[in-house]
Amino acid sequence: RRRGCRSMPDAVDYPLLLRRMERVIEISQIIASTLDHHQLLRTIIQAAKELTEAEAASIMLADSQSGELRFEATTNIAAAKMEGLAVRMDNSIAGWIFTNAQPLIVPDTSQDPRWNRNVDSKVEFTTRSILGVPLTHGGKPLGVIQALNKQTGPFNEDDITTLKTLAAQAAIAIVNARLFQQSDLISEMVHELRQPLGAI
Repeated sequence: RRRGCRSMPDAVDYPLLLRRMERVIEISQIIASTLDHHQLLRTIIQAAKELTEAEAASIMLADSQSGELRFEATTNIAAAKMEGLAVRMDNSIAGWIFTNAQPLIVPDTSQDPRWNRNVDSKVEFTTRSILGVPLTHGGKPLGVIQALNKQTGPFNEDDITTLKTLAAQAAIAIVNARLFQQSDLISEMVHELRQPLGAI
């Protein structure tokens, strides 16, 4: 099965993977109880960065109107610079991950034609390597989590397993937060409607 630019799989470091899975369980409990969408995304990207020992991490979510992947949270980009920042589905590494619903390691972005250099130039950051996994819920793609520039060597199979596990929990939490926001909005609308109706 094609996974793009991937190095040969390394031997699994079971003690490291066990420690990471224990940490994922702790983080999952935190994000499962977080209904604030922005706080939730910040927690997820900090966890992705920590667990994969990366320099930075980001979440991009699909925008159904534009058909792009929009940056929703990052550890390395100020909110003002992130506004409106997006990549296309058909010509980006994140787009490949989203479309193919597969994890991907790009050990050297400069050698990958899908790499979108415009993002780095806009945010003044240098992305050398990427590990990305899809965010999916109930078979439906939501977006992509990426870890950038592993600081202790190249990204490997343990990193994929760890980030996939985090992404599975993150997707559930994101959907729950969205449902909560929608129900909160509906409650507010009902309240606004009741006031004039009550006066009548």
